[in-house]
Amino acid sequence: MRKYEVMVIVDPEVDDRQVSPLIDKHLQTVTNGGGTVDNIDVWGRRRLAYDINKKSEGSYVVVNLTAEPAVVKELDRLMTIDESIMRTKVLRPDAH
Repeated sequence: MRKYEVMVIVDPEVDDRQVSPLIDKHLQTVTNGGGTVDNIDVWGRRRLAYDINKKSEGSYVVVNLTAEPAVVKELDRLMTIDESIMRTKVLRPDAH
């Protein structure tokens, strides 16, 4: 099991109240795969450095989790397919 930090940018058309349930739905992949979600930090709506899909802002969410690499790869794949998620970035904070 390894620790990961996943940053997610959610489409601004998704209502702010729906951001957490959307992320929770995807995080079930981690818990079903035997991993744990350590922390969810919703930063809220922020302006993007550059437009993504002609949108200039998005809702940022940072998730700290512990899981097997294959589980995190599947989580990233599912989030990439989801049209209401604009970008994901998976980091290993312990890897330098």
